Amino acid sequence: MSVAPVNVLLVGAGGREDAIAWALAKSPRVKTVFVAPGNGGTESGHAKVKNVSLAFGDNFKALVTFSVEHDVRLVVPGPEQPLVEGIQTVFKKVGIPCFGPSPEAARLEGSKAFSKDFMKKHGIPTAAYEVFTDFEKAKAYVTAFKGDLVIKASGLAAGKGVLLPETKEEAVEGLKSIMVDSVFGSAGQEVVVEERLTGEEVSLLAFSDGYTVVPMPAAQDHKRAFDGDKGPNTGGMGAYAPAPIFTAELAKQVQTSVLQATVDGMRRDGFPFVGVLYAGLMLTPSGPKVLEFNARFGDPETQVVLPLLDDSSDLFEIMLATAEGRLDSVKVAFKTACAATVVLAAKGYPGSYDKGKTIQIGSVPAGTYVFHAGTQVENKVLQTSGGRVLAVTGVASDLPKAIAAAYASVDAVKFEGAQYRKDIGHRAVALLANTKKVAGATYAAAGVDIDAGNALVEVIKPLVKATKRSGADADLGGFGGLFDLKAAGFRDPVLVSGTDGVGTKLKIAQSVGKHDTIGIDLVAMNVNDVIVQGAEPLFFLDYYASSKLEINVARDVIAGIAAGCLDAGCALVGGETAEMPGIYTHGDYDLAGFVVGAVERTDVLPDLASIAPGDLVLGLASSGVHSNGFSLVRHVVERAGLDYDAACPFEAPVEGQNLGEALLTPTRIYVRQLLPSIRKKLIKAMSHITGGGFPDNIPRTLPDHIGVKLDARNWPLPPMFKWLKKAGDIADSELARTFNCGIGMIMIVSKENLAEVRKLLAEAGEEVYELGSVVARKGTEEQVELIGTEVAWAS
Repeated sequence: MSVAPVNVLLVGAGGREDAIAWALAKSPRVKTVFVAPGNGGTESGHAKVKNVSLAFGDNFKALVTFSVEHDVRLVVPGPEQPLVEGIQTVFKKVGIPCFGPSPEAARLEGSKAFSKDFMKKHGIPTAAYEVFTDFEKAKAYVTAFKGDLVIKASGLAAGKGVLLPETKEEAVEGLKSIMVDSVFGSAGQEVVVEERLTGEEVSLLAFSDGYTVVPMPAAQDHKRAFDGDKGPNTGGMGAYAPAPIFTAELAKQVQTSVLQATVDGMRRDGFPFVGVLYAGLMLTPSGPKVLEFNARFGDPETQVVLPLLDDSSDLFEIMLATAEGRLDSVKVAFKTACAATVVLAAKGYPGSYDKGKTIQIGSVPAGTYVFHAGTQVENKVLQTSGGRVLAVTGVASDLPKAIAAAYASVDAVKFEGAQYRKDIGHRAVALLANTKKVAGATYAAAGVDIDAGNALVEVIKPLVKATKRSGADADLGGFGGLFDLKAAGFRDPVLVSGTDGVGTKLKIAQSVGKHDTIGIDLVAMNVNDVIVQGAEPLFFLDYYASSKLEINVARDVIAGIAAGCLDAGCALVGGETAEMPGIYTHGDYDLAGFVVGAVERTDVLPDLASIAPGDLVLGLASSGVHSNGFSLVRHVVERAGLDYDAACPFEAPVEGQNLGEALLTPTRIYVRQLLPSIRKKLIKAMSHITGGGFPDNIPRTLPDHIGVKLDARNWPLPPMFKWLKKAGDIADSELARTFNCGIGMIMIVSKENLAEVRKLLAEAGEEVYELGSVVARKGTEEQVELIGTEVAWAS
């Protein structure tokens, strides 16, 4: 059954809107595209497109009245201002779908401070930054900042609120102009100061219905007014797509780490993003990072991307499905072709320029399109009315041909003073030419960046050097790490080794975007296993594997490893950093650690022969879940319907922490506290409570004829475990065999040594819990009996 064509209201007046109107008018589902207010192209260029003069003020009242009276079935806002001001909400109230985000979601563009905080919260790669509302504080920060920076007015500033100062003086003067002199009005009441990224810029537009996100071909534009990327910045003098530098591997990476992460994050935060998500990216040496988000189609990117939409895809159908939350039900396909757009501007642009110049447009060949921006029809004569006047787009099988087609049609456009760049696409053409000259495959082309690995080594050398101790110099660069046992004071030592990881706690660190403590966990899981055998940890090595090495993330992880080594008193003597594209998903990484310790031959623990009934079982507190049981933790969080950025549902270890931060509290390292008692031979056995909890770990240090009886009423169950137990409806027995339940280290001592052990541990700042006692074991009885949980662990 055929469906009657419907009316669409398109809001805006630029080249972007002319391209959108052209694409919508191609749909058999569209009867008329009303454009408010439109331009000379939308007035005269399309049979199904009609301009309407409507005021935007008074909460879009005139637009709503017109839409109701003319049976409009879809509203498409072009520019950002109406989106930020809430046009989507207004039309939602009258039941007309709007292709665009809510005002809350539009803050991704409307507030740079909101956008940067959002990216930080959800682990979306972007430049380091600070937000200021006080000029003096901003000035102090800028003055002390090392390196190049960018200053941005947080609010909407018509695309002009970004400063790239070259000196400290320029930076301070720029801040003053924004925050004190208010050159951008209220948009500059809040500023973002961030590090200046280097690399190639890419614009990536994507359709999103709040769940599904479908990217369009990546584009690159030319901001400078003159050839050779010289002259003042403009709104854009041309563009091309797809951008050759944006490889399939980068596209896959950005789809996950930027686009889907943003759409998922906005939905979780309660502001589903619907419409076009525009990610301005910088392809840095450490991977793609977001420069900014826009909440609508870009200009001139729209004029170069929409002509690539395949004839099998209908823009109206896509927009309506997006607005109705069913983007996955329609086909979104793009041609296997390239496009290039050349912008013709008025003489003097981007400075002052004349208007009212007569425009003549001759015939252009098939595959070439002329989109209007700053044009108007006055007395039936097409005239210039803006700085960027027209955009000519050529589409062809490859980029050089598309560029040639666009320039061939530029000659068909005439108006007095017309200026345009003659080198659109020059970077891409050079890249393509160089790519053809490559004689063979390279490691970098396969996804492994040796230079990034070398750069990481230089960044972490000071961190590693700080872990130097007697016996090791903790220097990087050799094939192996050296350790001198004699220099460390050992006479007849036995070496003790351990290896471990941190399990799925990594998933929370990666989700939260907090990587600076997971390295402490890695060290703790290893050195705690070594200390229980009476051994002093001597040196540590790490293994870090990822799909793509992100230097800042790896640096944070290794900084944590170095901090853990300092705490444990062992040297970080080396490690392996592996890039394995195709094995890991971008943004994921895995960790493993390896430690070697030493103990004099006569002092190895456990001393099985000395353990006897009547000995005491002591415990040291854990800091939380430590690094085991996180698969169950994540299951409980999901079951509770929480995100890791949610307010902590239990008393957090540090006031103000959200759920993810609380769960990432690093594993405690018990080395320095225990060594004095170990060296005095006061401890008979120890057990590190890891995966398997009490029932599986304590028996590893006991002879077969011995067991222990523990009373859960002798130590407090921390709030974190109480919440997990209640939210997950976890049985006491399951809690005890999965988690440490508040005790990270267990010691067995004789009654005679209790006082001295307590004294030594108290001097180290430890509170000692007397958990129970050693008992004789009969037959096949369980070696660990835990009583009192029904009282102590009751919710």
